[in-house]
Amino acid sequence: MRPCPEALVTSATHRVTWHDSEGIPNVAHCGPSSLGPAVPIAARETTLALWRALDADTGLADRIARLGPGDRAVLEATTTDVEPLEIFRIGVEATARTLVQHAYIAGQSPYRAAAEFARGLRDSGIFTVVSGTWYWELQASTFRRGMIPVSFVPGPGGTVRYPAETVAMLRAMKEATISEAHAVMTRAVTGEKLTVAGAVQKYYHDLDQIAKQYALLPEGEQPRCLAQMPHVVDGQRFSVQPGVIDTYVETFARLLDLVRITLLPGLPEEEITDPQERTFHIPDMNCKHCRATITALLESMEAPVAEMDPVTKRVVAGFRTVAVRERAFDAIRDAGYTVVPPR
Repeated sequence: MRPCPEALVTSATHRVTWHDSEGIPNVAHCGPSSLGPAVPIAARETTLALWRALDADTGLADRIARLGPGDRAVLEATTTDVEPLEIFRIGVEATARTLVQHAYIAGQSPYRAAAEFARGLRDSGIFTVVSGTWYWELQASTFRRGMIPVSFVPGPGGTVRYPAETVAMLRAMKEATISEAHAVMTRAVTGEKLTVAGAVQKYYHDLDQIAKQYALLPEGEQPRCLAQMPHVVDGQRFSVQPGVIDTYVETFARLLDLVRITLLPGLPEEEITDPQERTFHIPDMNCKHCRATITALLESMEAPVAEMDPVTKRVVAGFRTVAVRERAFDAIRDAGYTVVPPR
């Protein structure tokens, strides 16, 4: 978050846990605005609906199949997720995160209902501003923690916008991230005598300390959102992003009517005595960085790690109670990992 001051950050007031329509456990945040947990829940269902639509789009599949080696090389060099379908899926998910996070500060806007708020963000151009001024790590890390480092002020015609100091801070944060990536790469290549490919392997793939694309950007060049870039097809000029945003917002507004919130009582402080109940799996635990992150999370919750196998993805931790275990699982999911609980 450097160099963002604490005063610029709004934190959510509530954590929401639920299972979506695919049976997948989810963790998100809501508040302090009055829009409530319906926003993250409906946003997740909107994401799933659009993912299913992408999977069923035979025209898109056909166009992806026609990509040649040159096209694939461009994707490899410019994006983290190189499969076109995955890029679209992540774009949809990033739209959801934008909506959920900005709902924390809905009280700073004139919009009082969730559907009105989503349409207001679209009409104000906030989704577009996020993709142009934020950077991926900022959205991913703040979303997991239930934070947003921006504020709203009134815009023309009942819209909202970021104040000038917010835009300046977002730019400074992005520039700091790019500068740090350049510094790591320079040190790796000149100090450690690694090749560029070796430096990317070490600091991007193995240690997850840099964004590969930021590290390889020429000095003075800013990253650009692929969805915003213009394309010309059959003489028509267009970009992908407006269609994604409009489809997402209208689908979200429609699905809101299907959301019914039922609060469940808290988990009991039931003690765990069966060793199998302390065993679980993390399928996307791949490297030393992953293991260090997960170990630190578990130990911070007084659940010392007894076993962690990166091959079988098996973890054994000293959970004292069911409630502690579930809170630990939520924390691991917040850090971006998948948890497969004991059966």
